[in-house]
Order: sequence, then C-alpha cells, then structure tokens
Amino acid sequence: MKNLDYGVIGNCRTAALVSKEGSIDWLCLPDFDSPSVFTRLLDEEKGGSFAFLVSGEYVVTQTYLGNTNILSTRFEAPEGAFAVLDYMPRYRTSEQKHYLPPEVHRYLRVLHGKPKMRILYDPKMNYAGEEAVHTVFSNYIRTSSAADAEDKIYLYSSVNFDVILSGEEFTLTGHHFFLLSYNQKLVTVDESRILLDYERTKVYWLNWINRSREYRQYGDMVNRSMLVLKLMSYQHSGAMLAAVTTSLPESIGETRNWDYRFCWLRDASMSIDTLLHMKHQGTAERFIGFIKRILKSREDTFQIMYGIRGERELTEEILSHLAGYENSYPVRIGNAAYNQLQNDSLGYLMDVIYKYYLYFPGTLDEVEEIWEVVRNMVRMVLKSWRSPDQSIWEFRTRELNFVFSKVMSWVALDRASLIAELLHKDNYAELWRKEANGIKEEIHEKGWNEELQCFTQAYENTDHDSSLLLMQFYDFIDARDERYVKTVKAIKENLFHNGLMYRYKAEDDFGKPTSSFTICTFWLIEALFVIGETDQAREIFESMITYSNHVGLYSEDLDFETKRQLGNFPQAYSHLAFINTATLLSEEKKLSRFIRP
Repeated sequence: MKNLDYGVIGNCRTAALVSKEGSIDWLCLPDFDSPSVFTRLLDEEKGGSFAFLVSGEYVVTQTYLGNTNILSTRFEAPEGAFAVLDYMPRYRTSEQKHYLPPEVHRYLRVLHGKPKMRILYDPKMNYAGEEAVHTVFSNYIRTSSAADAEDKIYLYSSVNFDVILSGEEFTLTGHHFFLLSYNQKLVTVDESRILLDYERTKVYWLNWINRSREYRQYGDMVNRSMLVLKLMSYQHSGAMLAAVTTSLPESIGETRNWDYRFCWLRDASMSIDTLLHMKHQGTAERFIGFIKRILKSREDTFQIMYGIRGERELTEEILSHLAGYENSYPVRIGNAAYNQLQNDSLGYLMDVIYKYYLYFPGTLDEVEEIWEVVRNMVRMVLKSWRSPDQSIWEFRTRELNFVFSKVMSWVALDRASLIAELLHKDNYAELWRKEANGIKEEIHEKGWNEELQCFTQAYENTDHDSSLLLMQFYDFIDARDERYVKTVKAIKENLFHNGLMYRYKAEDDFGKPTSSFTICTFWLIEALFVIGETDQAREIFESMITYSNHVGLYSEDLDFETKRQLGNFPQAYSHLAFINTATLLSEEKKLSRFIRP
C-alpha cells in the first residue's frame, strides 16, 4: 500500500518532503508558497526529484535525528553503508534575528565499506511546467528555466559535477555534501561550512524543544508534533501554514484537492493556542504581530485565510499539465475559499487574543492597537453571526445556520467581554456579555433537537457534525452537561466507523465524504475523556498512534479501511490535535524553574 511515507524538513521559510528512500519529491523555493522545483509528489513522470539511487541489495531506513528537524536516511548493504543528513539551516544570529536561507543541505556520511550509488538531480522549474537548463561553473551548477533564465537555483557539491549530471554510478570513498540554494552563495561552500551549519541547526532545534513542557507518556511523539508546528510558522510574518503541500487528495481518484500553503485564522489560532500551552510564547507573539499587520485600519474586513505575507487575494488556478498524486486530478494552486463567509473564524482568533492579554501583553501602544482590533472583530461578529455561512468545513455552494459557527460567534463575544473586563472597560464588557448570552440562548433553542436528543449540524437539518465535539473545549457548555454528553454519544454512534471519525456523513458539494478527517478522531478522544469515558478515549488514542507514518507525521485524512494517510501533509490541524489529546492523557513532568534554562 502506498502511503505518505515522507519526512519533512524546513526552517520556517520553506520546507521539503523527503521520501523514505531519501528522494526530495517536493520543494518550493524560496518560500513555502513559491513554485516548486521538485514536484514528483504530484506527477511521478514529469515532476522531477533529487534522489540517491542504489541497488536492490540496500536496506533503507529513515528517522529524525533526536528532537530536531534534521532527517537521517540510512542506506546499508554488504558492500557498504552511508547516511544522508537532510536539513535546512536555521539558527540565531542575534537575540532577534535568525539565519534561515532558502536552501537544502544534504550531507553524505560513509559509515563503512565502499557503497555505490547514482545521483538523480532532476529539478523541473515552476511546478514542472518548464524544463530546466544546467550550466556548469567552477564551483556550482546553475539550473535555470528554459522559459525564464532568471528563474534559477544553484547546486554546490563536493561530488564531481559531471558525475552528478550524467547520473553515472560511483563509489563513495569519503564524506560528501550537496547544498541546493535559491541564491548564489557569497561564502566558500565546503565540508567545514556544511558541518558548521549542521551543528548550529541541530543546537537550535534542541534548544527550542527544550523549552517545551515534558510529559511522561507520549513525550517523543508530542515533541515531534511540536517541531512540525514550529517548522510551519513563517518567520518573516508570523503566519502559520495549514500544510506545506497542495492538492494531495482527501480520497484517491477524487477531486477534493486543495492548496493548503496559506494561513487560515482557524488553523493558525488553534496552533498558536497549543504552542502557548506548551510554553512557546514567542511564536504566538509573532502571530499576533501578523494579525496586527493585516488589519491596518478600522475599516479592514476579516477573511478566513490569508497568504503567508498577509495577501488577501488567493486566486485559485488549475495546473492542467500535472497528473496529480496517484492521478488524482486536478492540481490546484491558490484557494477560492479565501472569500467565503465562515462565522466561526473570529472565535478562534479572539480566544488567542484573550490569552495574549493574559500572558504577554506588550507596551501600552501595542495593547491599545490590539484593543482596536478586538472592537473591529466584535463589530464583524455582531454584523454576521445571525447570517447563514459556509461553516468550518468550507462548503462551496451551501450556506446554512451551522450550530458550530454560532458557538464560535459566542466564543468571540465571550472572550471580547473578558478582555474588556481586564482593561476595565466595563460598559463594553456588559454590552458584549449580553450579546453573547443572546447567542447562547438561541443555540440552545434552535440548535438542540429534542427528538434526537442532541445538537445538530445546523438549525435547518438533523445531521450530525464532529465539530460540535468542541463545544466544551471552548467553554460554551460544561462537559458534564447532559446535553453535551448526549451529543458526544450521538456523534460517536453515527460518525465513528472502523476506529475513525467522519466529519459528517451528509452529501456536500462533491458527494459524500469517503475518508476520515484526522483531527475529528482526536476531537472524539478528548470529548470521551472529559465526559468520563476514559478507557474508550485511551483505546482509540492508542490506535491513532499507529496510524502516523514511519517518522511520526500525520496528514489531513485517513482511509477508513486501510488507514493510509491522505490529504495535505504534514497537517498542522492534525498535529495540534495530537498534542492536545496526548497531553490530556499523560502526566506532565514537573521540573523546578531553576533546573530548565
């Protein structure tokens, strides 16, 4: 069975997917959302990759180097063995600045014997839409687009350039390096430089993860998910990506293929909430800065998602020349959902802003700026919460009064009221609390179905919806409330299938969903835990652990029958939910504040 057997490397500027055989099959340069230069992930024939080819005698294994985002792929055969260390440089140059160039380092270490290999260096420019032209210089290979000579990348290596480009077999008699860069390098690129960047990058990730909370159970898996979330935080703006890929299908052969290399307020806010809980305030603070920058005036309106630099127009386009992952066409760049009305979005964001005021407010002028953002958000919620919307699930042709959208509108006003109380703006607090109470009353009146004895997806239907499991998470309802308990049990009875959760079963714009949305199963685990069904919760969680890939990564979806990973990858949503659930089921290691730096 084919699976998303990839490790991800990155440096908070861009990322690459490296297959379990050591092939870079996806890389966008210079940034996460730039056109790809290796696209084999989306077209095995046309896409292009950067691989090390060995005979069938070699056994290949892959793992991360401890608690870092450095990936190690080991090739071993009777004739010899070598390891490839893949990473993107990232380290501090001062308290506020980082070195994070748009480049990949591949360091080959000979472990023993005389291993043989061939190099496949096959970049294809602009999502494999343009052929590449190689030009050899004294110290690098420049690869440019045949259609645009200025679209170029540079490969530096200790391996003979003719051997690289010809793909001829050669024997590894010593260590070697490859440095693939979007920019021409101004420093001497040699083995000592590669090793220096390697050590600096390793220390950076070890220091970063050392600041996290530690847990007695599932600790290594929590750390891996934390490192993935951090990797997907765009350094230059503070935006959080939903995933580093586009158009990986939710079901093979279907058309639910979307570009996730953007910042959804929902996903990002939930990621930041998790990072805050895990004691990584700096990342959360940069996201708040991103929000302030995209709201430049009181007249600015909110979108559900933005480009990673704050772009508002994310026009969707189909790349017709690509076959798609396992021929699941089409391949899309951009995402038309950016102009949808999703009334839940502001609730997550307001929840994070409330935590900002609680835990790390800035200077007076910054606090006042955020207060203006809060008031602007409240105006938006008051204007829109009564209207039908397209929901957390981004229905493209359907608008209903979705119950969870109403819940998150309540969250927005509830947290805004709490913020007003913190700032002693009692008139605002009282007014917004009254509005929040009105929303809650309506939800209990119109969202609760007396006949079914549960909350339903929308006022207008009787469908079940996994998003309602989050009602207690956001303090809309107590976990012991009879209505919530009955809703959890009804959702499990109707949407739990073969150990995984449907998000909903009702037909949508593309038919009935045929895969499980990974985060929904984690939501169920948490819901079962808080209503007292702890044994069930732990049993399902233990199964979910086995559905990650070989290096502990999760995608957006899982196949109900085979449990193979589907959808965009790695998915921030899935990893933040894993962290939240694992820490709920585990015991934190309590250390003296004098022990950890």
